[in-house]
Amino acid sequence: MSWLLIIIPCMLAGLVQGLTGFGAAIIMMIFLPSLLPIDQSAGVAALIMSASVLTLVIRYRHSIRLKRIIIPFLIYAGVASWSVHLGQILDVQLLRDLLGGLLVVLALYFAFVKRASNQQYPLLVAGIFMIISGFFNGLFGIGGPLMALYFLSLAKTTPEYIASVQTFFLIDVIYITTLRVATGILVVQDIPIILVGMVGAVCGTIIANHLMTRMNMAMVQHLVYLFIGISGVYYLFF
Repeated sequence: MSWLLIIIPCMLAGLVQGLTGFGAAIIMMIFLPSLLPIDQSAGVAALIMSASVLTLVIRYRHSIRLKRIIIPFLIYAGVASWSVHLGQILDVQLLRDLLGGLLVVLALYFAFVKRASNQQYPLLVAGIFMIISGFFNGLFGIGGPLMALYFLSLAKTTPEYIASVQTFFLIDVIYITTLRVATGILVVQDIPIILVGMVGAVCGTIIANHLMTRMNMAMVQHLVYLFIGISGVYYLFF
């Protein structure tokens, strides 16, 4: 029964990740902190999704544009490398409230300003998205919503969006996991939870892949904005 409490949330996480391009860590961070410390939970969540992310990268490999990914990742990873050590120093609840408020405002903006979804962000705004995402990825393993918005603004098709955001997250998982192992956050005892979680996550991703064939770019955009709003509400009230 205890394994089902890991498999079922991870299946839901894989489904959300496959449909929106992000959000798996948000789902898992609702459940994993009841089993593990928050910094360890963030690391386990990232590794659980690695198999699903790799599956999506392979499926959409022909739409990958590395030039679009490298510079954002360097900024994002630089900030995450610094913030990964700050969870025991900063007022984490205040930071969650600030992130939640930002995500709710962004979701409402994109829901009601129709032309906003077709615009590319100025470099300054894109840079701020990368810094905020890297900061919260280091703290909670949750850096997806703003990076999803960034890549969504550049993509013209659903495969192009999924390819960019999943390749970005795959590189991120490799980097940040190496950092967490080196600092002792992730340990060998976490492996059983990771492997069981991967089973659920892959099943969820397979279901999402079948659903994605029936969705156009407009539908994906609305789904992303909806889940960004839900993410913001979760950070604010839970």
